[in-house]
Amino acid sequence: MKRVARHGRLALMLIVVLLACRADHHLASKRPVIVLVPIGSVPMEVLVHLQRELSPILKRDVVIGAAIPLPETALVASRNQYLGSALLEDLERHDVPQAERVVGVIDADAFAPGLNFIFGQAKLPGRYAVVALSRFRDSFRGRPENVAKFHDRALKETVHELGHTFGFEHCPNRKCVMHFSNSFGDTDYKQAQFCEREHVPD
Repeated sequence: MKRVARHGRLALMLIVVLLACRADHHLASKRPVIVLVPIGSVPMEVLVHLQRELSPILKRDVVIGAAIPLPETALVASRNQYLGSALLEDLERHDVPQAERVVGVIDADAFAPGLNFIFGQAKLPGRYAVVALSRFRDSFRGRPENVAKFHDRALKETVHELGHTFGFEHCPNRKCVMHFSNSFGDTDYKQAQFCEREHVPD
């Protein structure tokens, strides 16, 4: 058992090193780069899914950056939620200067003043966005987990928040990724693509 555990740790370390080398390569290139920054512990399979799917939609390289600690000052203990604006401020303090856009991904619940919860928040326009994963899970509502839907929701809302960083506002087209999501249903109905109203600059 100890030998298996040791091999598992070595494999994980190798994956981390390979991802770091790949990130350095992309950040050194001239093509615009989006960096996904895990805030605290975030499932690697979600980050890898976002990395793979975001690139063709936004026509940019996407890399997984180094994780940053959960910001204690952003947690509102009485609600057990993180304040979105505080997450963005902390993300800015951990900036990746070479990146065109920086997206913080947190496996927790978040909110904004006047709203019970948010799926994410972004500077409009700007370089920073944050996505909160907790509510994308069916298990958050006590339903059987659907990993494919979880990944799909995370992708759509990450594209949505990145759209805000490019200056896009909410779209009335319910199929457009920039349509505002109040619920699972809204997110599941819309596509991961921008409609004809929006065009991401090259």
